[in-house]
Amino acid sequence: MASDIAIFERVVRSAYRHTEASESPGGGEEGHPFEVRNLHADLPADVRRLFDNGHYSQATFEALKFLDEEVQRIASTSDYGKSLMMNAFNEKNPAIALNALSTVSEQNEQEGFKFLFAGTVVGIRNPRGHKSGVVDDPESCLDYLGLASLLIRRLDSAGVRGKSDSDSDSDSAVEN
Repeated sequence: MASDIAIFERVVRSAYRHTEASESPGGGEEGHPFEVRNLHADLPADVRRLFDNGHYSQATFEALKFLDEEVQRIASTSDYGKSLMMNAFNEKNPAIALNALSTVSEQNEQEGFKFLFAGTVVGIRNPRGHKSGVVDDPESCLDYLGLASLLIRRLDSAGVRGKSDSDSDSDSAVEN
C-alpha cells in the first residue's frame, strides 16, 4: 500500500512539474514537452491528448501500436508484434531494408534495429496491452515516446515510409 502511495505521489509531482514548465512564460522549458523533446509529428493526435490528460501508459501504448501498424503497412503483412519485427527487419532477407546491407557494418545495423523494434513491442508495448494496472509517470512516457520517434525517424531516413505527414499541417501529435 505504501508503495502505491509513493508511486501516486511521484506521478502527481511529475505532472505538476510538467504543467508548471509548459505554462510558465519564460520560466523553465518553453512549450509542450512533445515539442521540447521533438517527438515525431506523425504520432497520432490521440497520443498527445492521452498524455495531456494524464493517461501516460495509454499514450505509450497508442504510440507503439502506431509503430507496429507502420511496420506492418510497410512490410505488407498482417503479422504483428515481435514476429513482425523479426521478419520485417531480418538482415538476410528483409521486408524492410534500412540500408543497402552490402557491408558487415550495414548488416549489423539492420540486425541491431531489428532487436530495437522487437524489444520495443515486447518490452514496452506488450505489458500495456496485456496487463492491467501498468502505470507510467510523465517522464517515462516521454522517454518511451522518444524511442518510438527514433524508430519512426529511422524508417523515414531509410525512405521506406514515403512522404511523411509531418511535412504537412495534418492532425498530428504536436499540434494544439
